[in-house]
Amino acid sequence: MTRAGEETYKMHEQSGRHGEVSVSIDGLPDWLDPVVRAADTVQPHQLSRFLPPESGRGRQSAVLVLFGEGARGPELLLMERAGTLRSHAGQPSFPGGALDPEDGDPATTGPLRAALREAEEETGLDPSGVQPFGVLPKLYIPVSGFVVTPVLGWWRTPSPVGAVDPAETARVFTVPVVDLTDPANRATALHPSGHAGPAFLVEGTLVWGFTAGVIDRILHFSGWERPWDRTKEVPLDWRA
Repeated sequence: MTRAGEETYKMHEQSGRHGEVSVSIDGLPDWLDPVVRAADTVQPHQLSRFLPPESGRGRQSAVLVLFGEGARGPELLLMERAGTLRSHAGQPSFPGGALDPEDGDPATTGPLRAALREAEEETGLDPSGVQPFGVLPKLYIPVSGFVVTPVLGWWRTPSPVGAVDPAETARVFTVPVVDLTDPANRATALHPSGHAGPAFLVEGTLVWGFTAGVIDRILHFSGWERPWDRTKEVPLDWRA
């Protein structure tokens, strides 16, 4: 993770103006300290067994793992992808998407810019109110061929959010961390292929796949995870 003052990135806003955005841990709430420590030390293989191909194959992308503070304490911003999309249709996810050429170098500034840009396009949030405080190792989604960089952010100044384009986003919602750590809301999701992975039964939907995997590892390495029944299995079409 980049420490405060080590790097300052420039991002090109849609309006055509240039503003500064820095990766910094300055002023973060104390409850984020375990996440900061986890981001500093976690290794790629500790996050997922699916790592980017050594050949360099894969489409570079980024997601915004955005922590805010709501009425019930710390929370995460999630969205549900439109059911008509070609990739991961109808699936709850972090805001994010593929890097554009103007986002810059995928090895440096690109993922940060892309995560903020895509979050604004998909949820309408004001990126100027987001403080990026870390970047996790790149991961791989074999089914779609995306190489994904999770960008950790603190929602320093919350702004209204919602589905900007119904053809892309079905809904936008927040999930309290207390619900994500509740053992009653934990399960193992079963994919028709036979793959099994962590899942969360929250906000009337099933969070599974890549998104659930990242949340699961953040909870684990931050020390927030509570023991849960891994034998509790649910199908992918689970609904409350």
